[in-house]
Amino acid sequence: MSVIEKNIKLRGSKGEAEKAALFDSGASYSCIRKELAEKLGIVEALPEPRRFATAQKDHVIKETHRITIDFYINGDRFSDEFMVIEDLSDEVIIGAKTLQAWRMRLDFENDDVVYDPRVTKLRLCKSRSGLFMLFF
Repeated sequence: MSVIEKNIKLRGSKGEAEKAALFDSGASYSCIRKELAEKLGIVEALPEPRRFATAQKDHVIKETHRITIDFYINGDRFSDEFMVIEDLSDEVIIGAKTLQAWRMRLDFENDDVVYDPRVTKLRLCKSRSGLFMLFF
């Protein structure tokens, strides 16, 4: 497991905040502390609870809620689903699912998160059927 801490801006339907986020390639999902999630936007119940193993042996947590929020790195906007966790050790954790979806790479030599800014741009492409498809 490898981690980098980086300041990001979070924006939801209710508000925004600047926080230090832990970019953690060992975390399967992105997570956010419950009190912060509730300040940022509408927290939604999961269709069914999810169980996650933790680093502590035989310790499993059950999650029942999520939130979809935007987050910004150096002014570039990203968006993803975050699991809402009551007693999360850090306020925000960006996990592997988000890192992969946005093609982010952790650069430990320079203690930075690397990505191609082109992945944040909206593109319209015409499909074979003549419909326009949106790509980010």
